[in-house]
Order: sequence, then C-alpha cells, then structure tokens
Amino acid sequence: MSLKTLVKLYRVARGDEKVGLAWKLVREAARYSIHEPYWEFLKKSFDVRAEDIKDALRFLEEHGEVQIKRSIDGKRLYVSTLKDIRENPVRLDRWLGLT
Repeated sequence: MSLKTLVKLYRVARGDEKVGLAWKLVREAARYSIHEPYWEFLKKSFDVRAEDIKDALRFLEEHGEVQIKRSIDGKRLYVSTLKDIRENPVRLDRWLGLT
C-alpha cells in the first residue's frame, strides 16, 4: 500500500483501527528514513506532508505505543525516531512479552 493511501486511511480511521494504521504508516515511512533531506524526499517522491507522519508519531506516543526521541533542549527528533524504528522494529522487552 502506498504512503499516500496510508495517510488518507489514517486520517479517517477511528479507535483501534487508527492505532493499527498509524503503525503501518510509521513503519512504511521508516523504510525511507535514510534519505536526506528526509521531509523533502517524502514530499517530492510521495506527495506526503511532514505533518502527516509527525501526527501519526504523536498519536502513537499519546497511546503509549512509541516514545519519540528528544534532543537536549526538548525538541522532538522525528527522523531519529523513524531511523530507530527501521533498525529495531520490535524492542526486546516487547518481543519477550510476545513469547
């Protein structure tokens, strides 16, 4: 499913379905996190705004699903968080909870 389609589905979803679609959107966006400059790459290649991906990450953080990395001055580091999700899709504690 394309990134643009996932953004549209995420916007209209409600409840548990929205959490699932947010994860799909974030994982799909994380696949491209190695491209620099990241937000311009998404806009040019997929016609997806940075705010759409950031909104999905904030939504997942509000629901306790993910923790967005922060810099020393408190700013959110979205791309670093996406790179971490790309490299480590399932955390060890979550993996142990699945077994």
